[in-house]
Amino acid sequence: MKIKLLKTLNKARLEKSQIALITNINDGLQTLIIDGEIADGEKSNSELLKKATAAVESDRSKIAIIGDKKYFIHVFNPPKRMIIVGAVHIAQSLVPMATIAGFDITIIDPRGAFATVERFPGVMLCDEWPDEAMPKLNPDHRTAIVTLTHDPKIDDPALIAALRTNAFYIGSLGSRKTHALRLQRLRQESLKDTDLERIHGPIGLNIGAISQAEIAISILGQITEVLHRSRKDNSA
Repeated sequence: MKIKLLKTLNKARLEKSQIALITNINDGLQTLIIDGEIADGEKSNSELLKKATAAVESDRSKIAIIGDKKYFIHVFNPPKRMIIVGAVHIAQSLVPMATIAGFDITIIDPRGAFATVERFPGVMLCDEWPDEAMPKLNPDHRTAIVTLTHDPKIDDPALIAALRTNAFYIGSLGSRKTHALRLQRLRQESLKDTDLERIHGPIGLNIGAISQAEIAISILGQITEVLHRSRKDNSA
């Protein structure tokens, strides 16, 4: 790989861009595509660009054959992240499930007694208020944000901060009545209905979940569905 291409690739990865490095297996020439645009290297034809975009959206590197040429499309996507607000019992079930599904987890809870290493071993813990912590964590298009405290003093600021990001998923625990009251409060903070529509509430798929583990399954299932739906929408 040429030094210039490598520097561009590394810079794009630091910026958490969606990246595809295309290598022509026949002659070794390479093309770098960042956020759907050719950034460096050899020019790419429209069919190859379409295949590279599809590979990025599917989050899977692949071989592409166009005519008599073979290409390897190497996908470099930012890691999937999940920010959980509330170190509660449901979070204890959700964390291991989400970890298996490939998410890097951060838990935010200003209540020190809840967010402990004993309860969440190996998890990044943050004891700041969510509206202070969220900008530092810088959620991106590969981030899911989940609020679980049931406490408006914690969940509401977290949601307001989350809605200022381009997180692909935002969800909040609570009944339909609780969510309706939540939306009323958020409207008083000058949030528009188009913003509030991004919040999945009540959180999770409607699978009749009762136990904390079942609720965690429903949450992770909905996050997964939204993630894959956005990929389909972007590749349509």
